[in-house]
Amino acid sequence: MRAVGLVALATGAGSLGACGLFDDEQVPPPPDPLAVLVTNALDLAGRYDAAVVAFPELADRLGPVAQAHRAHAEELARVTRTTLPNGAATPGATGEPSAPATGDQKATLALLRAAETEGRQTMAKACLDAPPERAALLGSIAAARATHLEVLR
Repeated sequence: MRAVGLVALATGAGSLGACGLFDDEQVPPPPDPLAVLVTNALDLAGRYDAAVVAFPELADRLGPVAQAHRAHAEELARVTRTTLPNGAATPGATGEPSAPATGDQKATLALLRAAETEGRQTMAKACLDAPPERAALLGSIAAARATHLEVLR
């Protein structure tokens, strides 16, 4: 009697296994909607890096802002479980410079101001739309971007 029960149990377990109940494969979660903010922060850091390359005399003024954007990207990546590109936390490693080296310092600073303004607005909207556990981080990044605008005056 016992043997019959064990056979039935083994057969039932085999059937359940075939149904996928015991599969180890898990469907990956969808990408975090805030992950794009990591890319945005790295892009801004790259713009500042390019401006410093074009105008080395601005390094003391713009270098700390580029570093702040990289720090924001690192923290956003941690929160969103996004992988940063290799070397993204180091100056100049954010990809191709995206600020023009026009030879005109005023125009470059104006482009940085426009990018900072857009980034601040994006971050403020993300803060308002975010769950409470993320709103503080996003709000502090939005505030930091407002101070970056002061550096660019």
